[in-house]
Amino acid sequence: MIDLHYWPTPNGHKVTMFLEEAGLPYRIHPVDIGKGAQFEPAFLAIAPNNRMPAIVDHAPADGGAPVSLFESGAILLYLAEKMGRFLPTTSRGRAEALQWLFWQMGGLGPMAGQNHHFSQYAPEKIPYAIDRYVKETNRLYGVLDRRLADRPFVAGADYTIADMASYPWIVPWERQAQDLNAHPNLKRWFEAIRERPGTQAAYARATEVNPNHGQPMSEDAKRVMFGQTAATTRGD
Repeated sequence: MIDLHYWPTPNGHKVTMFLEEAGLPYRIHPVDIGKGAQFEPAFLAIAPNNRMPAIVDHAPADGGAPVSLFESGAILLYLAEKMGRFLPTTSRGRAEALQWLFWQMGGLGPMAGQNHHFSQYAPEKIPYAIDRYVKETNRLYGVLDRRLADRPFVAGADYTIADMASYPWIVPWERQAQDLNAHPNLKRWFEAIRERPGTQAAYARATEVNPNHGQPMSEDAKRVMFGQTAATTRGD
């Protein structure tokens, strides 16, 4: 059994996508990040970066004590290795998948996240910041589109954790001021993943956990989410 500490965000969706695809039994522990649940001591014990998702695997492959992990990319890699699925077994194939997993973690996610922040949430609309991150998001869409020109999935012929990592960050493409029609290979890939039963089951969990999923963020939630410092993690 996997305990998943989750809230329906792009990084949270990555893990539910894997768990649903793999058919692994799991139970969700909601972490309402708009109300500060990510700073509760019990959560910080397994996720010291006070960010979700995080997991606790009560049946690790070595049969030992439960394993806890934070960081969505690390979780995907751990689960893929545990299950022997969604990660190529050859050294070359594994390298292909992992470089694109890290590309998402270091590029697509952070840049699209800044896009969201400055265009949707910042109290002051700063044209330079919005333009900077909309353009960088567009560049990354172009990178992914070129990558998918001659292969069905990011790492090649098979669906892997590299696809699961990137897909949730493309879902809000309209909010990111992007046009999927300008990236036909990316659009084809996106639509194929959207139709997978595992993807649909994963996204169905979002409204189960948070009935207000997709609604505008409240001002109280913005105060909790933005402007955190080291003092926040200490509970000062």
